[in-house]
Formats: sequence, C-alpha cells, structure tokens
Amino acid sequence: MSLSRHIDAEEVIQKSKDAPRTQAYRQTHERRSVHQSWSRDEDAQGVPKYSMPEVGIPSKAAYQLLHDETQLDGNPLLNLASFVHTWMPEEANKLIMENINKNQVDMDEYPAATIIHNRCISMIASLWKAPSVGKVIGTSTAGSSEAIMLGGLAMKKRWQEARKAAGKDHYQPNIVFGSNAQVALEKFARYFDVECRLVPVKASNNYVMDPKDAIQFIDENTIGVMVILGSTYTGHFENVAEMSDLLDELQEKTGLDIPIHVDGASGAFVAPFAFPSLKWGFDIPRVVSINTSGHKFGLVYAGIGWVLWRDESFLNKDLVFELHYLGSVEYSFTLNFSKPASPIIAQMFNFLNLGFEGYRKIAIKDLRNARLLSRALENTYFKILSNIHRVLPGRDEDDDPESYEPGLPVVSFKLSDDFKEKYPHVQQVWIQSMLRTKGWIVPNYNGPEGEKDTEMLRVVVRETLSEDLTERLIADIIDTTESMMCTSTLDPENVYHD
Repeated sequence: MSLSRHIDAEEVIQKSKDAPRTQAYRQTHERRSVHQSWSRDEDAQGVPKYSMPEVGIPSKAAYQLLHDETQLDGNPLLNLASFVHTWMPEEANKLIMENINKNQVDMDEYPAATIIHNRCISMIASLWKAPSVGKVIGTSTAGSSEAIMLGGLAMKKRWQEARKAAGKDHYQPNIVFGSNAQVALEKFARYFDVECRLVPVKASNNYVMDPKDAIQFIDENTIGVMVILGSTYTGHFENVAEMSDLLDELQEKTGLDIPIHVDGASGAFVAPFAFPSLKWGFDIPRVVSINTSGHKFGLVYAGIGWVLWRDESFLNKDLVFELHYLGSVEYSFTLNFSKPASPIIAQMFNFLNLGFEGYRKIAIKDLRNARLLSRALENTYFKILSNIHRVLPGRDEDDDPESYEPGLPVVSFKLSDDFKEKYPHVQQVWIQSMLRTKGWIVPNYNGPEGEKDTEMLRVVVRETLSEDLTERLIADIIDTTESMMCTSTLDPENVYHD
C-alpha cells in the first residue's frame, strides 16, 4: 500500500484561485456589465467561512449561498435513522410561520399561546390516563432530553427532602435504568450528580431492561427507576406494569417506596393509539412522571417535548421559579427560559386536525409497514431483532396492532448466521454505506451494554415512509446484500451495478 499525505482542502482551494490581478479585472468588468442576471459567486465572493465578514452581502446572496450548501444534506424523507418527524400539512406550516416570532415564556404578552399550551397539557394527561383526583401538572420542553432532566430532578429533590426529614444522609443518590437507555438519561445522571446504575440487557429479553434484574440495583439511595417505553435500539417496550409490581413487593419487604418515571420519548405517542389495552401510564399508581417528544410520533417538527407529573405534589415547589419582570406573575420549571411558541401551537394543530382516530390510523399504518419490512427481510438474508411482526398466542395475523407484540414501528435486523457462515467476507456495515449511495440513511451500530458484540441495522418507520417506499427499500436492501456476495472488499467497481 502506498503512503499518503494529509491534504488541506482549504489550502488547495486558495492556491487554485485566480491571481489577485485577474480577480480585480474580473470584478471591475462585472461591475460595468449592464445585464440584469444575478450571479451568486460575485455577490458572495470572498466571504469568510469561519469568521464574521466585515461587510455583509445582499440578502438574496446570503440565502442562495446557504440554500445551496444545505442541498448537500441528506433527504429527510429517506432518513430512516431518525425518530424525528419531518413533514406537516400546509396549514400547519402556515401557523408555524405566523407564530414563529412569539416567545412562549412571555405569558402576559401572548396569553393565547399560554392557553393553548395548557390545553395541550390537559389533552396529554387524559391520553396517559391521569387520575381524576389530584392535580396533574406539566410543561412543554425543547424535547425529551430536557423533559427527562426535569423528571429526574423532581425525583431527586423529592428523595432528598424525604431523607432530610428522616435525618438521613442525602448526598449519595442513584438512579436505575437499562443500558439500552438513550444518552439523555445518562446525561441527567452525570450533569446532576446522581450515580447511574445501568442494568445490563440480554438478547433473551429483547435487548431491554428486565425488571427482575433491575431490582438488584435498588437500595435506600435510589431516587427512582426510569422505564423506557420504546427502546431506541429495537423499539421494544419495557414492562412498566411488571416493574411496578416488583417495586410493590420490594416496598412490602423493605419499606422502600421507589417511584417510576416512564421515558416515553417515542412510545407515549404510540401506545395510547396502537395498544390501548397496555398498562404503562398514570393508571399505574407508582408512575409519577412521564416524558415524550412531540417531535417524534407526536408528529411535530423538531423542537417540542412534554413532561407531566401525576400530581403537583411530585414536583417540589423549590424547583418552581416565580417570575415578576415580564408584566405578570409567572411560574417556570424548565432548564432554559425563552422558547418558541410555534411548536406548541403546531402540536395543538395536530390534536385538533387528527384527533384520536387520526393518530390511531397513522400508528396502525406505520406498524403495518414495519411488519411488511420485517417479514420481507426475515424471508431473505436477515434475522429480525424487533418483534412487532410476531403474532401473539391466540390472535390472528390481521391489521390490529394488539394482535402482535407491542413496540414502536421500528425494524432492527442483522445478517443471519447462515448468511455470515456462507459469506464470511461480508461486513454488515457495508450495507449502511451502500444504501447511502441510493439515498437511504440506515444506521448500523453495536448493541447496548451486555450485548455490545451484536451488530444491528435499524429502520424507523415514520408516517412519511409509505408502503410504496417500503417496498422500494426492501428491494434496495436485497439488491445491496446480493451485490456483496461476490466481492471480498468494498470496491465500488465490483459492488455497484445497474
């Protein structure tokens, strides 16, 4: 193999440009031109990339420059790695633009936006089966990450207050969740000085936390257990009801009263519509708080999350700030202050436009397409790690999601053992790279702690992945896989063919 040197692209570009005299002549000539056509290169010429320009450029040139650069991004429609929603109706887009300059935190100036926010909280509380007694409280957030931070902080503060009241040490809090958790859960523990007790997952338990394993990690310093309704790895729902039952038994034996926070970043906008019989929400008394992302299966663009507590008693008043300087008395419990009102209004648009039945139809359609993809891949060269296509005992193979194992419309898969034995030279990561050349973004990654040696590919089936596109994806995955069977290296000349 030949030696290679690092090439500085910026240096090459600068050396390749015309000499200064030539550039000056061209600029003078262009200024004398009388034609009316517009050239983006002339207006944006010499604009620095990593420092602010001394003098600005025309707005049209600035727009075109950035417009052209962002065309290099992937197509959001084909980004099957992300759970984040990427499409809304024209009327929703119009509403967003009409309200894009409103600051949600300024309740006195924008009272209608505040009322809409409060109505969203009430609708979500009802969706999650909040108790009729007591007073549910909640807030919008920038996304599930902030929502998880707030849910964790509330549990930590409640634990500290209880320990202080009992005259016990309150400086060693810990929190328990599965190693399959999204990074936001670990961020909470690290940012707010809480010991993170990760429960290793097992393939035999679908790569999610087994409640029976979690019990072993709990002690008197445990502020709570976070249960994940929709693993980012495989889409499986962790068993909230079983976790609650085991914590009930633990309390009877030890007196430890351990609350549950449900991370419903994706699942809290899927389970109520697709799996209405599943117990996971506030109908389980030990569940004290739930978070979700409005910008995932809540079907809003990126930038909106929600967190709710089953009663205001679970949100310590020391965490709530009273504000007086915006023209009225306002109360805030968020990590940031200013935030846009438009995503909240967009969420209400979906609630009104879709209603329960509309959300249910979309969830059923997403799961139907996920089952199609699962079965097709399972009948070819792959082993399916997600289970939403597996029929439950005593049920028929129909269009009712409750006839199948519950989970997100996510398909996780890997090359089958038979395929790997027959074609040992094929690396699974090649599939990710080759699908990217066709426009598809399908990630290949290692499993969570406990199953890190497992490589898996994952497709998130969102509303925008139609049946037609799903069929095309199946064909492209099969073609890509078959093209690798006769090659020993990822050589485009050998692998790619028309």
